[in-house]
Amino acid sequence: MAYKYMQTSSEDGVATITLNHPPLNVLNIEMMEELILALQWAGKQPDPVVAITGEGKAFSAGVDIADHTPEKVDAMIDVFDRLFLAMADIEKPIAALVNGAALGGGYEIVLFCDLVVASEKAKLGQPEIQVGVFPPIACYVLPRLTSWPLAMEILLSGDTFEAARGEQMGLVNKVVPADSFQAEAKDFLKRFTRLSPPVLALTKKAALAGLGKDFKAGLRAIDRIYLDQVMKTEDAVEGLQAFMEKRKPVWKGK
Repeated sequence: MAYKYMQTSSEDGVATITLNHPPLNVLNIEMMEELILALQWAGKQPDPVVAITGEGKAFSAGVDIADHTPEKVDAMIDVFDRLFLAMADIEKPIAALVNGAALGGGYEIVLFCDLVVASEKAKLGQPEIQVGVFPPIACYVLPRLTSWPLAMEILLSGDTFEAARGEQMGLVNKVVPADSFQAEAKDFLKRFTRLSPPVLALTKKAALAGLGKDFKAGLRAIDRIYLDQVMKTEDAVEGLQAFMEKRKPVWKGK
């Protein structure tokens, strides 16, 4: 479909969604509705990985302040929540390719992704508290991604920080030079696109299945995915057979 604020592409095993609202990819209500549709599109593609990035000098500077007004805030929160529910519905790994500033709601999108590659020039942060509000998604996600003191520092200060600091906190997988960002981000994703698509998705499912459960319940849930789903795939059979035969597996995506 034709988008006003998005670009989509499918190439080299990656279904890419590019936020395209220059100059800073500020998220308004209409744009978030489009992003939901783009996420639904990406989830249906055969590519094993989904990537979200931004056109221009920023990933996204956050949600439009104009949509926080009393007459719009209910609609804004509704579409904002549905955006993250759409991300949660995607079974395959989602990578954030952070080419520039990711702030506020823009950084919440990054936090909700499974993998993060960031330009060395990227600025990250949740500045909401400095204008008298808080970031709902980050309040849920950050304490689950890093230590409580670090999560609270980000949420309570509203300060921005560099990608290198994010890497130190375990919030960024890899920081790459700005002048080779596209090439290095693409190279990073090759580590995953060369693997079995269904097994990638089921591994993500297994990791999520253990969250919020005690060890015994989590292990039971993960074992059921292993036995009832992973081991029923043709790719699991092929991968194990290829290992025993000392050759590279040929994935069927089934």
